[in-house]
Amino acid sequence: MARPKRPPPEGFQNIEPTLLQFSEKLKEIENTKSKKVSKKEALWPIYQVHHQRSRYIYELYYKRKMISKELLTWLLKNKYADQNLIAKWRKKGYEKLCCLRCIQSDENNQKNTCICRVPKEQLEKELRCVTCGCRGCASGD
Repeated sequence: MARPKRPPPEGFQNIEPTLLQFSEKLKEIENTKSKKVSKKEALWPIYQVHHQRSRYIYELYYKRKMISKELLTWLLKNKYADQNLIAKWRKKGYEKLCCLRCIQSDENNQKNTCICRVPKEQLEKELRCVTCGCRGCASGD
């Protein structure tokens, strides 16, 4: 990630090692040659790390209250986390959402939300989302 022009607020040094680990994971994924998998499947690990990093920042601010509002704003502005995904997590029914593409009906052939949004007890067999590889992010699970 490119370094921002403004210096980070106080508290960034406490979470920077973890954020660097996420960046290293992303670089490692990008540099590894994928086996014989589809183009979409090759992106699944990137989606997963992106989700993990955004969830980490969300948990620090909203659940554990370990970072300031100023630091959260700075992190979102500098794209350390997905602002829109975090906004969805705060809404009822979207607490476990894996990615925004899974709730966009225009992304799917059936013009519905993704299969991973269906509660597991309503599925006959376990399926994976073709977009991000999620096995189920319905809040009822």
